[in-house]
Amino acid sequence: MLIRHLGRCDWQATADAMCAFTEARSERTPDELWLAEHEPVFTQGVAGRAEHVHGAGAIPVRQSNRGGQVTYHGPGQVVAYPLLDLRRQGIYVKEYVFRIEAAVLKVLESYGVTGHRVSGAPGLYVRLDDPFGHAALAGPADPREPFRGLGKIAALGIKVSRHCTYHGVALNVAMDLEPFTRIDPCGFAGLATVDLARLGVPATWGEAADRLAQRLVGQFTP
Repeated sequence: MLIRHLGRCDWQATADAMCAFTEARSERTPDELWLAEHEPVFTQGVAGRAEHVHGAGAIPVRQSNRGGQVTYHGPGQVVAYPLLDLRRQGIYVKEYVFRIEAAVLKVLESYGVTGHRVSGAPGLYVRLDDPFGHAALAGPADPREPFRGLGKIAALGIKVSRHCTYHGVALNVAMDLEPFTRIDPCGFAGLATVDLARLGVPATWGEAADRLAQRLVGQFTP
């Protein structure tokens, strides 16, 4: 898999490039992994609703063809875009999502942080009161407060076209988290957002990007 480090870049230009790459690729095109850090932007997925953005201010809101609802990208966040042929990988979309989440869980584990999945809410979460504890989440979540005590540390939104993937996963490393308060992250009102820095983990963007790339390549090497 070819890894491309895009550095700090515009989200819209990157999204357009991913779409063009996917439309032009053939069954012989090698898979790629793009790593990016975006300028501040809110992106709306195909299920996004305007009422989930409470006040974007000077931050632009862009429409995306990925799944899910609204999220924020900004400096200090590692965004990884696996551009994969799922048929070549021999997996379906559900397994693809599971493997992306597994890669992020391993990255968090490498920093001593315990990540959690929440049923029906793609992405990864941590216990705000004990992010380094190893206990599993207890029982089914209270439907009235499914994210009580949790903070979202990684968001996931993908697109699959002709068995080929684009868009991907965003891991919060050391960000200004204030823009997340202007939205209902991923469509969930009151969902707290956290990054490694707020958990007391002194990770750099480059280090976290390298760890995430290594784990993703490991998940998708046939």
